[in-house]
Amino acid sequence: MKKTRFTESQRWTYYYPHAKRGTEAMDAIGILPNFDGILCHDHWKPYYTYDCTHALCNAHHLRELERAWEQDHQAWAKQMKRLLEEINSAVDKSGTHLSPADAKRYRKKYKTLLRKAELECPPPDETKHVGKRGRIKRSKARNLLERLMDYEDDVLRFMENEIVPFTNNLGENDIRMTKVQQKISGCFRSMDGAYVFCRIRGYLSTCRKNGVNPSEALRLLFAGEIPDFIDECAE
Repeated sequence: MKKTRFTESQRWTYYYPHAKRGTEAMDAIGILPNFDGILCHDHWKPYYTYDCTHALCNAHHLRELERAWEQDHQAWAKQMKRLLEEINSAVDKSGTHLSPADAKRYRKKYKTLLRKAELECPPPDETKHVGKRGRIKRSKARNLLERLMDYEDDVLRFMENEIVPFTNNLGENDIRMTKVQQKISGCFRSMDGAYVFCRIRGYLSTCRKNGVNPSEALRLLFAGEIPDFIDECAE
């Protein structure tokens, strides 16, 4: 099967109801199994089961680093938060992405800070776990540090690739009102109702992204007409 590359994902919203979470639901939706672009997400493990390029949302990292500094008093976390914000600011000023020289310089700073963090936030003593099953529990700060080390390329991909955002806030914003509806109503009375809700919400969200206000979008819908941007994309 030829994989699909979405080069204009910021123009589209697609919702789909499913009784499960994780790969079972995402496989049923049918987008990620055929996706070979760059997937920006919050490091939820099921996303990494898909064979595409990954980028991690740094808005999540900034919040976690703030928590590590304020609650765990991890000095490295405060410094890393500042560094990521500095890199993001440099990318914004560049207009697209950093030059190879600047990217190399920031990556060196990133690695140096991680080495200092290893001293301040070391891994648990493995000798105390001999003969026991499973992985020794890490602190939240240590888990964050290990993620920043193990997924360095995914964390910093935004600074070298102009189509990679610093955060996945667009996706977070798209799903927020749907989650609010779910929280208030608790559930849908039927799966058919959920499908209808998702189709309407997805249509209105996509229209908004393409400059069509909700009133006009609904007028076109009831008139049996298609917004111009859909015809343009089809061409």
